[in-house]
Amino acid sequence: MKAGKIALVAAAGAVVGGILLAERTRPLRAQTRPAIPRNIRNAALGAGCAVIVAAVEEPLTQAIAQKNEARRRGIAQKLPGPLREIAGIIAMDYGFYWWHVATHRVPFLWRFHRVHHIDPDMDASTAVRFHPADMFVSLPWRLAQVRLSGVGPRGLRWWRNIFNFSILFHHSNMKLPGRLDDLLAAVITTPKMHGIHHSVVAEQADSNFTSGLSIWDRLHGTFRDDVPQGSITIGVDDARQQDVELPHALTAPFKDQPATKMTG
Repeated sequence: MKAGKIALVAAAGAVVGGILLAERTRPLRAQTRPAIPRNIRNAALGAGCAVIVAAVEEPLTQAIAQKNEARRRGIAQKLPGPLREIAGIIAMDYGFYWWHVATHRVPFLWRFHRVHHIDPDMDASTAVRFHPADMFVSLPWRLAQVRLSGVGPRGLRWWRNIFNFSILFHHSNMKLPGRLDDLLAAVITTPKMHGIHHSVVAEQADSNFTSGLSIWDRLHGTFRDDVPQGSITIGVDDARQQDVELPHALTAPFKDQPATKMTG
């Protein structure tokens, strides 16, 4: 491994470690369940997702991105050279905003996305709590997203790295100093923003869908910052709370869905 890559990995590890430490020393919301069992369950679900993404999604999306660059196809490829990578990353971010909206408003997609939201607390481990089958369900959208965006191979790798850091950051239970959270929310998704999105109250969860630039929520009227964190109950308002546990979480999308008010 080259020195540059070693430094990058070390820096990423330091950032992740800093987030994990900060959310325990400066929590944004009081936790209601023991952290260790939750973290283990979430990590197990995340590991299943990571295997599928690495084995299936990444090779397919990279192949499309390579053709985008070679054939100059897609939105980003219509722009001058220096702007292509930035435009591709922004287009990918916007496409993911719409996918997230769809997962809340389309009943079939909500079956799988509910596994993420039913976590009764939210911290950095929630960022990886997704049903592994959700990676297959989202694959057609992701392939279309890469094709239409015109993102190239390097831009796609950057988008994925930015996306992974972003979801870890805004799912964290980290209280930022002073007004920093509010200031950052003018540009990117923050822990306070995403805490509102994970509320059991449907009208609150039907907001702050973006996982990157906050402009998408502002542009489409889904931005919200008026709910105090102390008043938020994290989770899903339905009767089948046992779906939090790992065996139930894995089978939940394939069962009759509990009565609940979907957002949207």
